[in-house]
Amino acid sequence: MSWVLEKWEVSRDAGPDMHMLMCIDMSALERRLHLLLDQDRHDRLVAEAERTGRSVNAVIRAAIDEHFDEQRDQVRRAAAARLLLASAAAPGSEPAETWEQMLAAQDADLQDSLRP
Repeated sequence: MSWVLEKWEVSRDAGPDMHMLMCIDMSALERRLHLLLDQDRHDRLVAEAERTGRSVNAVIRAAIDEHFDEQRDQVRRAAAARLLLASAAAPGSEPAETWEQMLAAQDADLQDSLRP
């Protein structure tokens, strides 16, 4: 028989006067991390946890998620910029396609993908 421990946390992230109840399935947290911090970082984590009504661990997990989401977004933006720059027409020349041609090509691709 196995038991699943759930931890309920109240978060004030929803707004200054709103509280959001979050359930964390502790069985999904399967890795332990030992982290050494200086006093300043620890104090900032504790202050954020108290301000938002979360545990210090929840604040750390959220910071990790936010960091890697931002990194992924930066990689996507850089790739899009490179693609845009590579496909830019030479100065003074006409674009490869008009807006209407791009819409028509997109519609044709969609129709092709819907065919059995």
